[in-house]
Amino acid sequence: MLIGLVVINGEALLAYKTVSGTKNLKKLVHLALQFLAMVLSLIGLWTVWKFHNEREIDHLYTLHSWLGLSCVIFFSLQWATGFYTFWYPGGSRSGRASLLPWHALFGIFLYVLAIATSVSGLLEKSIFMQSAKMIERFSTEAMYMNSLGMLLILLGALVVLAVVSPGVGKIDTYRGSSE
Repeated sequence: MLIGLVVINGEALLAYKTVSGTKNLKKLVHLALQFLAMVLSLIGLWTVWKFHNEREIDHLYTLHSWLGLSCVIFFSLQWATGFYTFWYPGGSRSGRASLLPWHALFGIFLYVLAIATSVSGLLEKSIFMQSAKMIERFSTEAMYMNSLGMLLILLGALVVLAVVSPGVGKIDTYRGSSE
């Protein structure tokens, strides 16, 4: 789920700025990466559900699980809406134009939600392991989990910054319009 909703989703968000080629190629790369992220997240969700059933652990009792399920559901809805509106069969030009800012905003929101879910999962696992006396508070494992959480937040901030920053050549357009 981390690889799908954080790494691949982040790459998909950046596809319009990092992939060279036509707009349709960029759109296809974005769509394909998002689809792969969705498939991996659904496989992860199924794996977690199966693990909880095998170990007789209750489902959906933590904030992490609620955030995660919300993230997967909304991500799937976002993908389906984007596929239907922007790819096949494709909405009207005015419909696509009015939906695009909301699609982009909700995509960034879902990415931030995925980061928050990942960090809450690390915190949850750390608390469970510390309360079971599996690790100490300042053990190497605990410090590794904290460092990974901080790196996830940094990655999320950098991806969002890259997505919202103007592309190459657009800065002069903005400067020219204000002078």
